[in-house]
This record gives sequence, structure tokens and C-alpha cells, in this order.
Amino acid sequence: MNNVLLLEDLPEIRAWLKALVLQVFPSALISEAARVHDAVGLVSAVRFDLALIDLGLPDGSGVDVVSALREAQPDALPVVVTIHDDDEHLFPALQAGAFGYVLKEQPREHFAEQLKRISAGEPPLSPSIARRVIAYFAAQMKPPASTTSSGTSVQLTDRESEVLLRVAKGYTLPEIGGQLNLSRHTIADYVKAIYRKLNVSSRAEAALEAQRLGLIRH
Repeated sequence: MNNVLLLEDLPEIRAWLKALVLQVFPSALISEAARVHDAVGLVSAVRFDLALIDLGLPDGSGVDVVSALREAQPDALPVVVTIHDDDEHLFPALQAGAFGYVLKEQPREHFAEQLKRISAGEPPLSPSIARRVIAYFAAQMKPPASTTSSGTSVQLTDRESEVLLRVAKGYTLPEIGGQLNLSRHTIADYVKAIYRKLNVSSRAEAALEAQRLGLIRH
């Protein structure tokens, strides 16, 4: 893989992914972007072999970059790298042309192994994602929807609820990661997704929402 696009808005996670890519593909030239707009601009200017694409970006969805890459560079391999394992994120990404879909919370060595297999033409899919694809037409039980204080309907996954509860209780990201056996980077991504869903921007606001949603009680 000569040219690799890396789209991730959190600097720490972007640095972690860059190190992982260089571990697997030491000679890769990496172009970094933190916004959908910037990534689309790079797609217009640089010929890529591989793209690792986050979904939840400040100015839109990484699915738009998957689509842009598929249209402009059909030989490039767009791989979604995300915390989202639900149908609402997975299938739009695959329909847009994603070559793979990898969850950030999996062990680093598994992630590296999946990247290595790309050279052999094997689509990288986290095990839980592969099972979800296989069971696409099976009936899926969805968690009940909640509403934010503004009346907007939201739907937190079980994992997001676990993270929100700990954020509300004042635990740091490393502490939450240790409790849930996840990396600090993965927890940071969960917090980003939770804040976006709840339309909050601080720990205090998140704690209020957690209490209102019944996750904690005083």
C-alpha cells in the first residue's frame, strides 16, 4: 500500500492509527484529514490505495468520503474504522462501497492482522460485523429509544450507556477504559459519539442527561 488516506478527527486516535499503518505497511505515504471536506479534497488530488475512514466527523459522515472515493478512485480500498457496530452505520457504509468495516475496540494485534490481509484481497471485517452481515435479514432487537432534554429522540447502545454512566460518575477516560477493558482512544471515541447524540458538550451536561435517562439516581 503506497498511498494511504487516514480520516479521523481525534488527534490521539489518528496518531495511533498512523503508527499501526506504518507497522503493517512501513513504506506507506500517509495523508491525514480530520474533516470530511478535507478528505474529499485529498481524494481529488491524490491517488490512494487504501483509506481508513472514521464515520462520525464534525462536518458530516465518513460515508460521504467512502462514496467519493468509490466514484473517483474505484481501485482504492475504503475501510471504515469506527466504534459503531449497529445496522444504521454498518449497512450505509457497505452500500456506499466500503471494502471493510473494523471496530476500534478490537485488540491492536487483531487490527494489524486484518490490515495485513488486505494485500491478499481479503476484506477486513471485525468478527461481530461479519456475523451481523451474515444475519442481515434476521430480525434484530433494538434498544428502546430515549429522548434528550430538548425532546430529541436518541438511541444509545448498551456500550454507550456503560460509558456515559462512568463519565457521569466522574471517572477519567483511562479509568473507564480499564473498567471496560478498552483503550483510552476507544473510550474517547465513545464519548465523542455520546456527546453528539445527546447534543451536549461537557461532562456536567452529560451527567444531567445520564440522570434524566435513568442511568443514575440521586
